Amino acid sequence: MAARFTLEIAAGSLASALAAQAGGADRVELCEGLEYGGTTPSYGTLASARERVRLPLFVLVRPRPGDFLYDDAETEVMLHDIEQCVRLGCDGVVIGALNAEGGVDMPRCRALVAAAGPLAVTFHRAFDAARAPLRALENIIDLGCRRVLSSGAQAGAPQGAALLAACVQQAGERLAVMPGAGIDAGNIAALARATGAREFHASAKAVRASSMRFRNRALAGLAPDWQQTDPARVRALRDALDRLA
Repeated sequence: MAARFTLEIAAGSLASALAAQAGGADRVELCEGLEYGGTTPSYGTLASARERVRLPLFVLVRPRPGDFLYDDAETEVMLHDIEQCVRLGCDGVVIGALNAEGGVDMPRCRALVAAAGPLAVTFHRAFDAARAPLRALENIIDLGCRRVLSSGAQAGAPQGAALLAACVQQAGERLAVMPGAGIDAGNIAALARATGAREFHASAKAVRASSMRFRNRALAGLAPDWQQTDPARVRALRDALDRLA
Protein backbone atom coordinates (compact mmCIF):
# COMPACT_ATOMS: atom_id res chain seq x y z
CA MET A 1 0.00 0.00 0.00
CA ALA A 2 1.22 3.51 -0.79
CA ALA A 3 2.22 5.85 2.02
CA ARG A 4 -0.59 7.78 3.66
CA PHE A 5 -1.32 11.26 2.34
CA THR A 6 -1.07 14.10 4.85
CA LEU A 7 -4.09 16.34 5.46
CA GLU A 8 -3.49 19.70 7.11
CA ILE A 9 -6.49 21.78 8.17
CA ALA A 10 -6.37 25.57 8.43
CA ALA A 11 -8.20 26.26 11.69
CA GLY A 12 -9.33 29.80 12.41
CA SER A 13 -10.25 29.18 16.05
CA LEU A 14 -9.86 26.71 18.90
CA ALA A 15 -13.20 25.15 17.96
CA SER A 16 -12.03 24.66 14.38
CA ALA A 17 -8.78 23.07 15.57
CA LEU A 18 -10.72 20.60 17.70
CA ALA A 19 -13.06 19.90 14.77
CA ALA A 20 -10.02 19.18 12.57
CA GLN A 21 -8.79 16.71 15.16
CA ALA A 22 -12.20 15.05 15.46
CA GLY A 23 -12.48 14.71 11.67
CA GLY A 24 -9.19 12.88 11.20
CA ALA A 25 -6.74 15.59 10.15
CA ASP A 26 -3.03 14.91 10.44
CA ARG A 27 -1.94 18.45 11.28
CA VAL A 28 -3.46 21.83 12.18
CA GLU A 29 -2.39 25.22 10.90
CA LEU A 30 -3.75 27.60 13.54
CA CYS A 31 -4.61 31.13 12.49
CA GLU A 32 -7.26 33.83 12.65
CA GLY A 33 -9.06 35.78 9.94
CA LEU A 34 -9.25 33.15 7.23
CA GLU A 35 -11.62 35.41 5.32
CA TYR A 36 -8.65 37.64 4.44
CA GLY A 37 -5.99 34.98 4.09
CA GLY A 38 -5.21 34.43 7.76
CA THR A 39 -3.18 36.22 10.43
CA THR A 40 -1.45 35.20 13.65
CA PRO A 41 -3.85 33.79 16.25
CA SER A 42 -4.21 35.37 19.66
CA TYR A 43 -2.11 34.15 22.55
CA GLY A 44 -5.21 32.72 24.22
CA THR A 45 -6.18 30.76 21.12
CA LEU A 46 -2.65 29.48 20.74
CA ALA A 47 -2.22 28.49 24.39
CA SER A 48 -5.60 26.72 24.58
CA ALA A 49 -5.01 24.89 21.32
CA ARG A 50 -1.61 23.67 22.48
CA GLU A 51 -3.21 22.32 25.65
CA ARG A 52 -6.12 20.57 23.92
CA VAL A 53 -5.00 19.58 20.41
CA ARG A 54 -2.97 16.38 20.22
CA LEU A 55 -2.07 16.80 16.54
CA PRO A 56 1.06 18.57 15.32
CA LEU A 57 0.28 22.27 15.67
CA PHE A 58 1.70 24.79 13.21
CA VAL A 59 1.04 28.48 13.74
CA LEU A 60 0.60 31.08 11.03
CA VAL A 61 2.87 34.06 11.70
CA ARG A 62 1.47 36.94 9.65
CA PRO A 63 1.01 40.31 11.36
CA ARG A 64 -1.69 41.75 9.07
CA PRO A 65 -3.70 41.14 5.92
CA GLY A 66 -2.53 42.48 2.59
CA ASP A 67 0.84 42.07 0.91
CA PHE A 68 3.91 40.28 2.20
CA LEU A 69 6.25 43.28 2.14
CA TYR A 70 7.12 43.85 5.80
CA ASP A 71 8.98 46.63 7.58
CA ASP A 72 11.23 46.34 10.63
CA ALA A 73 8.40 46.91 13.12
CA GLU A 74 6.29 44.14 11.57
CA THR A 75 9.29 41.83 11.55
CA GLU A 76 9.79 42.52 15.25
CA VAL A 77 6.18 41.50 15.88
CA MET A 78 6.66 38.26 13.95
CA LEU A 79 9.83 37.44 15.87
CA HIS A 80 8.00 37.90 19.18
CA ASP A 81 5.15 35.70 17.96
CA ILE A 82 7.59 32.97 16.98
CA GLU A 83 9.18 33.18 20.44
CA GLN A 84 5.77 32.45 21.96
CA CYS A 85 5.31 29.47 19.65
CA VAL A 86 8.66 28.04 20.74
CA ARG A 87 7.89 28.68 24.41
CA LEU A 88 4.47 27.00 24.23
CA GLY A 89 5.88 23.90 22.53
CA CYS A 90 4.26 24.24 19.13
CA ASP A 91 5.49 21.94 16.38
CA GLY A 92 6.03 24.48 13.63
CA VAL A 93 5.47 27.96 12.28
CA VAL A 94 4.24 29.17 8.91
CA ILE A 95 6.11 32.23 7.63
CA GLY A 96 6.93 34.19 4.50
CA ALA A 97 8.08 37.61 3.32
CA LEU A 98 8.76 39.16 -0.08
CA ASN A 99 10.71 42.18 -1.25
CA ALA A 100 9.14 44.92 -3.36
CA GLU A 101 10.27 43.28 -6.61
CA GLY A 102 8.45 40.04 -5.82
CA GLY A 103 11.45 38.03 -4.68
CA VAL A 104 11.77 36.15 -1.40
CA ASP A 105 13.06 38.56 1.26
CA MET A 106 15.95 36.36 2.30
CA PRO A 107 17.32 38.47 5.19
CA ARG A 108 13.93 38.76 6.91
CA CYS A 109 13.04 35.13 6.25
CA ARG A 110 16.40 33.94 7.58
CA ALA A 111 15.73 35.84 10.80
CA LEU A 112 12.30 34.24 11.13
CA VAL A 113 13.65 30.74 10.47
CA ALA A 114 16.45 31.29 12.97
CA ALA A 115 13.94 32.40 15.62
CA ALA A 116 11.96 29.20 15.06
CA GLY A 117 14.96 27.17 16.17
CA PRO A 118 13.86 23.55 16.53
CA LEU A 119 10.39 24.12 15.06
CA ALA A 120 9.62 22.99 11.51
CA VAL A 121 8.98 25.86 9.08
CA THR A 122 6.42 26.08 6.29
CA PHE A 123 6.61 28.94 3.77
CA HIS A 124 3.06 30.22 3.24
CA ARG A 125 1.23 31.55 0.20
CA ALA A 126 3.50 34.55 -0.10
CA PHE A 127 5.04 32.09 -2.55
CA ASP A 128 2.02 32.57 -4.82
CA ALA A 129 2.70 36.33 -4.95
CA ALA A 130 6.33 35.87 -6.02
CA ARG A 131 7.46 37.09 -9.45
CA ALA A 132 9.36 33.93 -10.44
CA PRO A 133 7.89 30.92 -8.59
CA LEU A 134 10.51 28.32 -9.51
CA ARG A 135 13.34 30.66 -8.50
CA ALA A 136 11.46 31.46 -5.29
CA LEU A 137 11.16 27.73 -4.63
CA GLU A 138 14.94 27.38 -4.63
CA ASN A 139 15.22 30.30 -2.21
CA ILE A 140 12.71 28.65 0.11
CA ILE A 141 14.66 25.39 0.00
CA ASP A 142 17.85 27.32 0.79
CA LEU A 143 16.15 28.80 3.86
CA GLY A 144 15.66 25.30 5.24
CA CYS A 145 11.86 25.27 5.07
CA ARG A 146 10.25 21.84 5.26
CA ARG A 147 7.34 22.67 2.94
CA VAL A 148 5.68 25.39 0.90
CA LEU A 149 1.94 26.05 0.84
CA SER A 150 0.74 27.05 -2.60
CA SER A 151 -2.26 27.36 -4.89
CA GLY A 152 0.05 27.28 -7.90
CA ALA A 153 -0.13 31.09 -8.11
CA GLN A 154 -3.84 30.87 -9.00
CA ALA A 155 -7.04 31.59 -7.10
CA GLY A 156 -7.32 27.90 -6.22
CA ALA A 157 -5.02 24.89 -6.31
CA PRO A 158 -7.08 23.04 -8.96
CA GLN A 159 -6.46 25.95 -11.37
CA GLY A 160 -2.77 26.01 -10.43
CA ALA A 161 -2.19 22.27 -10.81
CA ALA A 162 0.36 22.63 -13.63
CA LEU A 163 2.68 24.88 -11.64
CA LEU A 164 2.20 22.74 -8.53
CA ALA A 165 3.25 19.67 -10.48
CA ALA A 166 6.34 21.51 -11.76
CA CYS A 167 7.21 22.53 -8.20
CA VAL A 168 6.79 18.97 -6.92
CA GLN A 169 9.13 17.71 -9.63
CA GLN A 170 11.72 20.45 -9.06
CA ALA A 171 11.71 20.12 -5.26
CA GLY A 172 11.99 16.33 -5.24
CA GLU A 173 12.81 15.11 -1.75
CA ARG A 174 14.22 18.47 -0.66
CA LEU A 175 10.88 20.03 0.31
CA ALA A 176 7.19 19.11 0.37
CA VAL A 177 4.90 21.11 -1.93
CA MET A 178 1.50 21.33 -0.23
CA PRO A 179 -1.42 22.43 -2.43
CA GLY A 180 -3.97 24.63 -0.69
CA ALA A 181 -6.96 26.87 -1.55
CA GLY A 182 -10.16 25.72 -3.16
CA ILE A 183 -9.68 22.09 -2.15
CA ASP A 184 -12.63 19.90 -1.17
CA ALA A 185 -13.55 16.23 -1.10
CA GLY A 186 -14.75 16.40 -4.69
CA ASN A 187 -11.46 17.55 -6.22
CA ILE A 188 -8.68 16.45 -3.88
CA ALA A 189 -8.13 13.05 -5.51
CA ALA A 190 -7.83 14.53 -9.01
CA LEU A 191 -5.46 17.18 -7.64
CA ALA A 192 -3.28 14.52 -6.04
CA ARG A 193 -3.05 12.66 -9.34
CA ALA A 194 -2.34 15.81 -11.35
CA THR A 195 0.37 17.21 -9.08
CA GLY A 196 2.09 14.26 -7.43
CA ALA A 197 1.79 16.07 -4.08
CA ARG A 198 1.57 14.04 -0.87
CA GLU A 199 0.39 16.78 1.51
CA PHE A 200 -2.78 18.86 1.18
CA HIS A 201 -4.19 21.90 2.97
CA ALA A 202 -7.87 22.82 3.33
CA SER A 203 -10.13 24.67 5.76
CA ALA A 204 -13.21 22.41 5.45
CA LYS A 205 -15.41 25.24 6.68
CA ALA A 206 -19.19 25.37 7.01
CA VAL A 207 -21.50 28.12 8.24
CA ARG A 208 -22.37 27.96 11.93
CA ALA A 209 -25.75 29.51 12.66
CA SER A 210 -25.96 31.77 15.67
CA SER A 211 -28.25 30.80 18.56
CA MET A 212 -29.12 34.45 19.21
CA ARG A 213 -32.88 34.95 19.27
CA PHE A 214 -32.60 38.74 19.21
CA ARG A 215 -30.83 40.22 16.19
CA ASN A 216 -30.28 43.86 15.34
CA ARG A 217 -30.59 43.82 11.54
CA ALA A 218 -29.17 47.35 11.30
CA LEU A 219 -25.65 46.27 12.31
CA ALA A 220 -23.89 46.04 8.96
CA GLY A 221 -20.70 44.02 9.14
CA LEU A 222 -21.67 42.30 12.40
CA ALA A 223 -23.54 39.28 11.06
CA PRO A 224 -24.21 36.79 13.87
CA ASP A 225 -23.37 33.64 11.88
CA TRP A 226 -19.78 32.54 11.24
CA GLN A 227 -17.72 29.87 9.50
CA GLN A 228 -16.01 27.06 11.33
CA THR A 229 -14.25 23.84 10.38
CA ASP A 230 -16.76 21.00 10.03
CA PRO A 231 -15.59 17.55 11.22
CA ALA A 232 -17.72 15.87 8.55
CA ARG A 233 -15.98 17.83 5.79
CA VAL A 234 -12.59 16.97 7.27
CA ARG A 235 -13.60 13.31 7.35
CA ALA A 236 -14.72 13.45 3.71
CA LEU A 237 -11.30 14.85 2.72
CA ARG A 238 -9.56 12.20 4.80
CA ASP A 239 -11.61 9.42 3.23
CA ALA A 240 -10.94 10.69 -0.31
CA LEU A 241 -7.18 10.65 0.34
CA ASP A 242 -7.30 7.25 2.03
CA ARG A 243 -9.05 5.74 -0.99
CA LEU A 244 -6.15 6.94 -3.13
CA ALA A 245 -3.56 5.46 -0.78
